[in-house]
Amino acid sequence: MVEAGFRPDFSPQILQTVQAMKQQPSPGTTPETRDLRALLWSSIDNDTSRDLDQIEYIERAADGSTRLLIGIADVDWAVAKGSPTDAQAGFETTSVYTGVSTFPMLPAELSTDMTSLVDQLDRNALVIELNVFTSGEVGQHDVYPALVKNRAKLAYSSTGAWLEGRGPIPSAIAAVPGMEAQLRSQLELSTRLRTLRKKHGALTFGSIEPVPVMDDVGQVKDLQVSAHNVAQDIIESFMVAANVAMARYLTDKGSLSIRRVVRTPRRWDRIQAIAAQFGVELPAEPDSRALCEFLDQRRAADALHFPDLSLSIVKLLGPGEYAVESPGNESQGHFGLAVHDYTHSTAPNRRFADLVTQRLLKSAAAKRPGPYAEPELRQIAEHCTEREDAARKVERLMRKIIAASSLSRRIGEVFDGVITGASLKGTYVRLLHFPAEGRVVRGTQGIDVGDRVKVRLVSVEVSKGFIDFERING
Repeated sequence: MVEAGFRPDFSPQILQTVQAMKQQPSPGTTPETRDLRALLWSSIDNDTSRDLDQIEYIERAADGSTRLLIGIADVDWAVAKGSPTDAQAGFETTSVYTGVSTFPMLPAELSTDMTSLVDQLDRNALVIELNVFTSGEVGQHDVYPALVKNRAKLAYSSTGAWLEGRGPIPSAIAAVPGMEAQLRSQLELSTRLRTLRKKHGALTFGSIEPVPVMDDVGQVKDLQVSAHNVAQDIIESFMVAANVAMARYLTDKGSLSIRRVVRTPRRWDRIQAIAAQFGVELPAEPDSRALCEFLDQRRAADALHFPDLSLSIVKLLGPGEYAVESPGNESQGHFGLAVHDYTHSTAPNRRFADLVTQRLLKSAAAKRPGPYAEPELRQIAEHCTEREDAARKVERLMRKIIAASSLSRRIGEVFDGVITGASLKGTYVRLLHFPAEGRVVRGTQGIDVGDRVKVRLVSVEVSKGFIDFERING
């Protein structure tokens, strides 16, 4: 973290400020604050997450449409603009998840307690309310402060297994009357939103997410693969809907905003060439809908190699970035999500851009002057983009180190794999039954990308995340 330019330790001044806040009452309400604690709010996140930023609730309207409410943790009340805590968050800009340790953007006393939408406690939130038609199109939207209470803290793994018919109903759902019907309705609504996004050309990629398994003394003893499920689809669909609506709300109010941008890919010709290898001709100009259809076809035709194809396309699309949009100066939009208006707003405990957006939304809703001048906002956007890239590099290196550490006791073992890269720079193999990738250092003659091979683990260098294999016959 330090080598990547982060300051992962909080100063004594910040820690003292947080301790003093714990002795103070929580923020009060204003005449505009709505009391929504009686609603069947729930959260779904990773099994170990405590920095809960987002809760959800839906209800049917008389005209057949659906009223979707997404509550976002009010972090701004505890992290005042210009305070030492704000300065630290503005420098780090993101929480970094290394797999074995989390380096939070905000002190844990804030992000996992005072500003977290924790289970069964009253919390202040900023609510985005959307009216969703049966087609999946979003109509009216509004933003307002509210008092909320999370009625069920849920996890992706158990909630997804239950919704998919692979496991029992989670106790947190069964314990709350009406919560089972609420979650099933959320799944139905998220499916409608997701289907419409796909029609518009939103891209869906495949990835392999390794999760380290720790022993009692904090050492990595194994790696498991976290499979995507419908519980994650619910949160992703609602998150995208909220971020689009928040961006449009700020535009309607004539406010500055930080947009999340994935630009039209400059290397579309290379994406075309990859598609042509599979007999698919993509349009001459970048077209997210055509690319979406190609990716869906390849997922259905060859699920084994789809993560590798996904990674190639993601690299060619290029990373996302933050950009400032002012009235009359529109951004390029988000090519991967096939939307023109998109911001980051649903994770203010974890990302500084979301906290900045929350302040902009509060000011716009209250019809107050904006908290940031445009030059300052542009500096924030540029810094958030740079720090996000640094965080990605830390997380990527740690994934390699974790994999190397897990394999260090398995030197000499033979694995099934698929070749993911073959060039003058080297030949690389992804293991099929263990979430790791390494370099083939011997026996590379005559193999190419996509080939199934057997390889023997010959060495690892844990500190650098290096994993070396030799190809064997048979």
